[in-house]
Amino acid sequence: MPQDINVLGSKLVPCSYDPLTGWRRDGCCHGDADDPGRHLVCARMTLAFLNFQMEQGNDLITPRPELRFAGLKPGDRWCVCVLRWREAYEAGCAPPAVLESTHAAALDFVPLSWLQRSNAAELR
Repeated sequence: MPQDINVLGSKLVPCSYDPLTGWRRDGCCHGDADDPGRHLVCARMTLAFLNFQMEQGNDLITPRPELRFAGLKPGDRWCVCVLRWREAYEAGCAPPAVLESTHAAALDFVPLSWLQRSNAAELR
């Protein structure tokens, strides 16, 4: 993966410290060789996305303290798996991507235009 550069080509900005996110739980959406899900997209959670993930068997709502996971609610920012974000985009319920905090390696899986479009939809 490129060094910590975002999809806009500048330095990756942390996604969230509250809740604490990232594969490494360091606030940033950068993975490593041990990250099979590629948690590269910083997204602002929406009820539609959280419900869609629940339907897909990925419960992001229920707290899991043993995994240092408090559960998510709409408005939280979270590093999501790039392929789960893509799946949601294709289903019409992708959460808005925070471009400054989305790792450039996400572009190997989704076009920048999709990430930008998810952001633009939120502004409407």
